[in-house]
Amino acid sequence: MIVKLWGTRGSLASPGPDTVRYGGNTSCVSVEGSNGTVLVLDAGTGVRVLGQSISPDIERIHILFTHLHMDHVQGLPFFEPLRLAGVEVHIWGPANASTSLENRLVRYLSPPLFPVRVHDLLSKLYFHELSNDRTEIGEFEVKAQMVIHPNPTLGFRIQENGATIAYLPDHEPALGAKGFPESAEWTSGYDLSEGVDLLIHDCQYTTQEYTERIGFGHSSIMDSFRFAAEVNAKELVPFHHDPGHSDDLIDDMILQTLTEFQPKFTVTPGMEGAVFTI
Repeated sequence: MIVKLWGTRGSLASPGPDTVRYGGNTSCVSVEGSNGTVLVLDAGTGVRVLGQSISPDIERIHILFTHLHMDHVQGLPFFEPLRLAGVEVHIWGPANASTSLENRLVRYLSPPLFPVRVHDLLSKLYFHELSNDRTEIGEFEVKAQMVIHPNPTLGFRIQENGATIAYLPDHEPALGAKGFPESAEWTSGYDLSEGVDLLIHDCQYTTQEYTERIGFGHSSIMDSFRFAAEVNAKELVPFHHDPGHSDDLIDDMILQTLTEFQPKFTVTPGMEGAVFTI
């Protein structure tokens, strides 16, 4: 499978001269399988450029939402395949007891928040709700599981021909733990991430920042390293960078953590445009 990062920033798009290398677009990752199936993980502002790269002849595409916070859905109405007649766009996301996935997204894709309504789109939309589920999408086996983050939030484990990735862009596995990590059964996201080839994981805060933001639903960079070691991931991609962190600060965060932690796994900083072949 081929994995590409189209948006790596968290909370708010932050383009500018000090975010050029890591990127200013919010969360969006594409996964392409050996048979051509395309999965889009979240539709932050990075999904606009992804949509422009997709062939207009595509017949079907899948968007998997971890959750519906604004930084993960903001790019959806600018996703080019939604405006292509006849294209099947399957939207997968977390179930909610109070209202359907479709109704929650319609709130955003309607005035006064956005001028274009869902029924004005030319593509064929299909909505699928997930909680703790395992499903097949094309050549992929996808496992979804609720993880620690405010409001219903999923993490994903995606597998094809023995290759595996885990995608947990908004995740606070250390919440409530006196000493993190603890045992596997008490660690949020462990089952999704155990032994994966590639772990794309939240690293929004420095250690100091995290002490002031416990319960916000995000990880310190040190806790993301600890989590990767606990699940025995082969490669960690620090992701969901804070909008207030410059490229230089993120460099310093990663270098300092590498020096202190000395991981046995590979660490590849999450930069917009990075491509991984698994």
